[in-house]
Amino acid sequence: MTRNTATQHARVVPAHHVPQDLTVPRDSIDTEDPTDTRNPTDTRNLPDTHSATPAAAEAPWMAEGHGTRRSDIFRSVFEQSGLCMASLDRDFRVSEANSGFFAQFGRSAADTCGRGFQEFLHPGIQSRVKRQFDGLADGHRSRFVSHIVGMRPSEAVFPAELTVIAVHGADGRIDSAVALVKPDQAEDGGDAPVLAGQKVLTALDAKILEGVASGVSTVDMATKLYLSRQGVEYHVSSMLRRLKAPNRAALVSRAYSMGLLSVGSWPPRVLPECVR
Repeated sequence: MTRNTATQHARVVPAHHVPQDLTVPRDSIDTEDPTDTRNPTDTRNLPDTHSATPAAAEAPWMAEGHGTRRSDIFRSVFEQSGLCMASLDRDFRVSEANSGFFAQFGRSAADTCGRGFQEFLHPGIQSRVKRQFDGLADGHRSRFVSHIVGMRPSEAVFPAELTVIAVHGADGRIDSAVALVKPDQAEDGGDAPVLAGQKVLTALDAKILEGVASGVSTVDMATKLYLSRQGVEYHVSSMLRRLKAPNRAALVSRAYSMGLLSVGSWPPRVLPECVR
């Protein structure tokens, strides 16, 4: 029988005819094909072991280590953007903030992280901002922009624009949020907030400002302060010019933003240290 014939017969032997104790001498096994001239280090013709996960090949940003690099880039922007930024948890407590946020609100990291964001706002606007946060939590909106009055531990306050953007998890529910605070700028290019304690008002100006903030009419203020109506208007106009406010409503807002009016009191009172 020729070798080819034997090979053909070997290929058709039924499996149940093969002896169970058949062993093959180890030295008869070819470990290398002498006719194979391929470079053993050449992997171009090897099977593609990643074919089951084509997304890995199509999405190189999923590669190991890329998430860390992206996180580093985000943190660099977070710290060096010049913006006041804070990361909030799902209950809108500050979990992290950048140096600009700490400086603007006059607080340390230990005195900031873990606090609800509303604690950094003027009491008069907390309920309004809370309703906007509730809208995020309920899924009625994905972001909001609002004008706020921020408050520092020294009771100095400042006006700013607040932008809050919700971050949703895989289940579609809010997982966290990012807060951006942009302080208003004064017309002269300087920062709007002025620390409380600067003596910028006379005693009479303070009484008229308190009356304007309380909604007292010009006639009633004139009667109470023993002034003419024109005298009251003169002092109001003088404060409008000094505080760069276009009208009475803006004058009151500006006075709060400069820390001239006390926070959380009614009727409004000018801080004694602001009166010369």
